[in-house]
Amino acid sequence: MIDDTNKNLSEKLFAKHHQAKETSSLTPYMPSSLSVLEDKPQSSWYRNLRRLQWIWQGADPIEQEEVLARISSSKHSRTKDEWLDTVMGFHSGNWAYEWTQAGMVHQRRATELKGEEAALALYKASLYFSIAAYPHIKGDNLSLQAHVLANKAYEEASNVSQYVFKQLNIPYKGKTIQANLHLPHTERPLPVVVVCAGLDSVQTDMWKLFLDHLAPNEFAMLTIDMPSVGKSSNWTLSEDSCCLHQAVIDYLPQVPFIDHWNVGLLGFRFGGNALVRLSFLEQTRIKACVAIGAPVHDILSSPDKLNKMPKMYFDVLGSRLGKLPIDISSLAGQMSAWSLKTQGLLASRKTSVPILAISLEGDVIAPHSDNQLIAMSSKVGRAVKVPSKNLSSGYQKSLDLAVDWLLEELKS
Repeated sequence: MIDDTNKNLSEKLFAKHHQAKETSSLTPYMPSSLSVLEDKPQSSWYRNLRRLQWIWQGADPIEQEEVLARISSSKHSRTKDEWLDTVMGFHSGNWAYEWTQAGMVHQRRATELKGEEAALALYKASLYFSIAAYPHIKGDNLSLQAHVLANKAYEEASNVSQYVFKQLNIPYKGKTIQANLHLPHTERPLPVVVVCAGLDSVQTDMWKLFLDHLAPNEFAMLTIDMPSVGKSSNWTLSEDSCCLHQAVIDYLPQVPFIDHWNVGLLGFRFGGNALVRLSFLEQTRIKACVAIGAPVHDILSSPDKLNKMPKMYFDVLGSRLGKLPIDISSLAGQMSAWSLKTQGLLASRKTSVPILAISLEGDVIAPHSDNQLIAMSSKVGRAVKVPSKNLSSGYQKSLDLAVDWLLEELKS
C-alpha cells in the first residue's frame, strides 16, 4: 500500500522556498573568473541536458520533452535570459518545479497500482525528483527538497518491489555512509556489483540498471554516492576519490546474502575514476571493474581543456571541493591531483584486477586515450570506444559490454 501522505509532501517541503535562489546564481566566482565565463561560447541551457542518459535511467522520452518544452516556453523572469532553465521562483517554468510536478504524476499513479507496477511508477517518480535536483549543487534549497522526495519515493518503491532492498549504514570516521543494497533473491549468497555514478548524479538514479541488467543475471547491486553529493554530502571530495568505497569494501563481510569474495565494480564518469583507483588499492578483494566514461588523466591534467567546460561543470566542482568563491585558473591547476597517472597508479604499475574501460566516441571528458591508459595498467585490461552515431544504442552497447565483462569475471 502506498502512503497517501505523499500527495501533500511536496507542498510542505517547498512551502518556504518559493523565493529560493535559482540554481545557476548560487555559486560565487572570483571577479577574474567571471570574465572567463562570459567569454565562453553560450548554450541555450545552463544545465547539460542528458536526454539519452535519463531515458536509459527510466525517463519517458515524450514526458521528458514535454517538461523541457514547458521550461523553455515560460514567460517568467530568468536569471539569465539566454539560459532557458534559469526561471526564478518555484512556479511554472522553473526547473525544479516542472520536474517535481512530473514526478508527482507518477507518485499519484502508484497509489492506484499494486506490486511491481506500483514500484515502477515510484521509481520513475524518484528519478524525476532527482532530475529536479540536478546538478545537485550544495546550498540549493529547491534541490534539497527534491532530494527528500526522491529518497522517499525510492525507498517506497524498493519496499513494494518483488526484489529485496536493504539500506546499509556503514560507520566511517565518526559519520555514517548510507548505501543501498538490492538483491534479486536471498536463496544463497550472490556476487555483488558496487555501482557509483558521477559528481552530478545520485545513487537513486541507478534502479533501472539493477532491474534490466543486474537482477536478471543474479547480481546484487550496492550503490554509493561520491563524496560531497547525495547521501555522501557530509564528505568533501579529495584526490582520495575512493575513500568511502574502500570503507564499504571493508564492511562487506558483515552484509548477509552477498558473497564478499566475489565483488565487481561499475563506475560511471567520476565514479569510474574512484573505482579504477580502488582496483589498485584493493586488488585482493575485487574480481573485476568496469569504468564507463571515466576521466582519469587527460582533462584533469590539462587546464586549457578544463577552462573550456561550461559554467555548470565549474559550479559542480566548486560545490564538491568546497572551494568558493571559484577561481577557475586555480581550480583547473589543482585538478591534476585527481589524475590517476599523476598519483602514480596508471602507467607506472599494473593491477591484477581485470578492468574494462569504455567511452563513447568523441567524449571530451573521457577520451579513448584515458581508456587505453586504464587498460594498459591492468594485467587483464581492455579499452573500448563505442561509436556515437547513435548515442542511444551506444549507451545500450556500453551496458551490455559491462555486464558481459562482469559475468565472465565474477561467475567463471
